[in-house]
Amino acid sequence: MSAEKESIRLKLKVLPNKPGVYQYFDKNEKIIYVGKAKDLKKRVSSYFNKNLDSGKTRVLVRQIEDIKYIVVDTELDALLLENNLIKKYQPKYNIQLKDDKTYPWICIKKEPFPRVFTTRRMIKDGSKYFGPYPSVKVVNTLISLIRDVYPLRSCSLDLSKKKISEGKHKVCLEYHIGNCKGGCVGKESEEDYDQYIKDIEHIVKGNLSAVIRSLKEMMKAFAKNLQFEEAQGVKSKIETIERYKAKSTVVSPTIHQVDVITLIQDQKSAFVNYLVINNGAIIHGYTVEVNKKLDESDADIIGYVLPELRERFKSLSKEILVENTINLEFEDLTFFTPQRGDKKALIELSARNAKFYQIEKLKQEKIKSPERHTERILEQIRVDFRLPDLPIHIECFDNSNFHGTNAVSACVVFKNAKPSKKDYRNFNIKTVVGADDFASMEEAVYRRYKRMLDEGMSLPQLIVIDGGKGQLSSSLKALERLGLRGTIAIVGIAKKLEEIFFPGDRLPIYIDKRSESLRVIQFMRNEAHRFGITHHRNKRSKNALVSELTEIKGIGEKAFEDLIKEFKSVNGVKKASFEELAEAVGKAKAKILQDYFATQKLS
Repeated sequence: MSAEKESIRLKLKVLPNKPGVYQYFDKNEKIIYVGKAKDLKKRVSSYFNKNLDSGKTRVLVRQIEDIKYIVVDTELDALLLENNLIKKYQPKYNIQLKDDKTYPWICIKKEPFPRVFTTRRMIKDGSKYFGPYPSVKVVNTLISLIRDVYPLRSCSLDLSKKKISEGKHKVCLEYHIGNCKGGCVGKESEEDYDQYIKDIEHIVKGNLSAVIRSLKEMMKAFAKNLQFEEAQGVKSKIETIERYKAKSTVVSPTIHQVDVITLIQDQKSAFVNYLVINNGAIIHGYTVEVNKKLDESDADIIGYVLPELRERFKSLSKEILVENTINLEFEDLTFFTPQRGDKKALIELSARNAKFYQIEKLKQEKIKSPERHTERILEQIRVDFRLPDLPIHIECFDNSNFHGTNAVSACVVFKNAKPSKKDYRNFNIKTVVGADDFASMEEAVYRRYKRMLDEGMSLPQLIVIDGGKGQLSSSLKALERLGLRGTIAIVGIAKKLEEIFFPGDRLPIYIDKRSESLRVIQFMRNEAHRFGITHHRNKRSKNALVSELTEIKGIGEKAFEDLIKEFKSVNGVKKASFEELAEAVGKAKAKILQDYFATQKLS
């Protein structure tokens, strides 16, 4: 790849392993290709990481100057979105679609006793359309399911009250074989029929729990009557429906014309995702980074970005979907925060794309400028944890014990937001009897910083205690005894809700779960737990080994140390041959050990 396309190389490294649609742009910022992918990273990288057999593909790759993508939930969503974008932009290197009837819809016709059928053509007559569906098999399965469960009419007769009352119609074969209840001759009320339609709307929207329960009851009834072939047929339908997600987050015919805008912020930047929805489909998806100057609110940033984006994409939408309620006023525009349904799903899709864009940018920054990346994370920690200085050096403590025995405490050290494993320390608790977590924490913190003071070592800017108010209070006592209270910042983190406790504060604070600073602290806490548990298990294992081997008459301290060094555990000693034991501790002691273990087997 040429030097001028280094930006593409960087993007390839940080693409997410998620389903979505990718767009290739040429030097004129024009879309030249749109593709779908089950895994964006693998698919897009394949264009650049292998020898391409196709000459046309090589020509395409040479023209790519930029890559953008939209993350979606499923491969089906990616297929639908790819279809919409190809129709909208007609990229040079995509196969051109000849019409808009590529995928089928399910239509619930606006009429008395509504018909339910598949169509590839939408007519604006008040009927309800659900889809489009990427698979004809799925549509046929749903229609078949609906007709098996509900006795719907299949004729196209005019079933107005007047026609029925005048006796204009006669029942047909479908009535006689039980597929229809004869609404055409007044044998079924319109109200009862409309209840079927309400249930069917739930099914095609993806609310399948009720119908699956109904089918399972039907399957059991068939099986009870020894109708195993019919039961197997119903079971196949259940399996098909359970595998299927009936509702796409990308397309919804109930949403005609709206814009969606969401953002995520850190200390220096805001990442804004903008979607334009027209006739139920996404026709534009765009994410932009905004450099912050002050501590701007979400409303400030949206108010700045939205007019430019609407102008760029020629949006005529009057409704703007936002993640949280904001105080903004634009002429002829309404801001709405959906709580459920299709619009809520679009908000979630937009927010995910903003998040992935942020992750992409941060990964690029980490590759290009690791120093700046580290400094930004440290600055975020400084702000979130109310520190006067950048926390270049952070330490975290965690306790472990087993029913009050073998109590240990672990201290892990992070420098520049990364583990400094050579500085990790374990403490065997000496002054505490039983399972006293608070006293154990006080001892470990006191011993750690007493030694650092005695040896003239530099102290950390932040101490993190794994635990709530009790553990934090005990740690503060240790610092007070050393004259360090108020000199080093210290916080506690409670596992259950990730609550952050500060000294003197009655209530904890909650840091944004998406914050990088919280992720660093969580990583430290997990490292301290892992390091402490490993030491604790080793200690228990060693103590178990000591307790058994030192009881054997004739096995002294030196022999014990040689056995540990060679065989690691009691089981290792038990499994060793006479020759292996003799090589480790001599023939006489090997004989003592073998006789002892032989006696143990007999007892």
